[in-house]
Amino acid sequence: MKKKNKVKLSAVLLLSSAILLAGCGGNEAAEPDTAAAEGESLKKLVIAEPLHYTGYLPLYVAQREGYFAEEGLEVEMLQAAGGAHVTSVVSGDAWGVIGGPESNALANIGNSDPIISVSNVVNRANVYLMAKKGTAPGGSSNEELKAFLEGKKVNAGRHGGTPNLLTQYLLLKLGLDPQKDVQLLEPADGSTVVAMVQQGAADIANGAEPQISDGMEKGVWDEPFYKFHDMGDYAYSVLSVKQSTIEKDPETVQKAVNAVVKALKAIQEDQEMAMEVLKAEFPTLSDTAAQAALDRAFEDQLWSPDGIISEEALDKDMNVMIKTGIYKGEYTYDSLVDMQFVNKTAE
Repeated sequence: MKKKNKVKLSAVLLLSSAILLAGCGGNEAAEPDTAAAEGESLKKLVIAEPLHYTGYLPLYVAQREGYFAEEGLEVEMLQAAGGAHVTSVVSGDAWGVIGGPESNALANIGNSDPIISVSNVVNRANVYLMAKKGTAPGGSSNEELKAFLEGKKVNAGRHGGTPNLLTQYLLLKLGLDPQKDVQLLEPADGSTVVAMVQQGAADIANGAEPQISDGMEKGVWDEPFYKFHDMGDYAYSVLSVKQSTIEKDPETVQKAVNAVVKALKAIQEDQEMAMEVLKAEFPTLSDTAAQAALDRAFEDQLWSPDGIISEEALDKDMNVMIKTGIYKGEYTYDSLVDMQFVNKTAE
């Protein structure tokens, strides 16, 4: 997978991104009835992502299958690691962001123009724990997990990020102190997951696809020994924009949500198309790894079927952050979520 350096959005970045996408095959041409085919210019939007990974496949489908273009939009994905995916929206470098609503909640503290989630995308806690090959625990009981994790070097991911918080949440649940009973490693760059275990810097790592299949193919680990998706509905990655964007340009927000919801439904109905887009976005994955990644996503019901962010799904996400002590304030569903646009797609 190719990684871009975290940089401030500029004309140079946009040009470089366009060249890169062209080199990887680029977005497919939009349908004949799109604004582009009619000679109308597309409105350009930038959506920041913390990492390029298969969980965001619905957005890539909306790009490559022309769903954004049908709405008169041209969307560029900007990779911004280390939490910069959220701050890029605050600063105005990106129109929207794909990520956890809990990150929005943190960014909204003292912010007069809060970030609001307008569509669900990943509705499961898309985090898995993998152990160095041949070392996974023999069982999954709390006692066995506690004994196995204690004293280990755990690559938990970026401090404050959802994978990190979920890892700490599990440790606390098992009666372990994340700061004392394990060696918690918190690299800002999520792409280092496989390498850190491969090189012996970590005993255990959390991650998702395509990292899971990549690590298995390289012989770094076996199947995950713990899956957080078992928590059920969980607002893990949602599309969010500024409150001012909703107020000043609701039409564009509606168009973006229309495209995302259409992509969510298309993935469920056409898995062959989903695989084609996955391979185009992750050309270095082998056919076996790509199929394993897609199979895992469907088996674990990774994607929201309709874009709805339920109160239950948000509460689980926020409760993890509160339990770990990262977030100490109060929150309300309406202060973080606005479902008016998703609801209109069903009309």
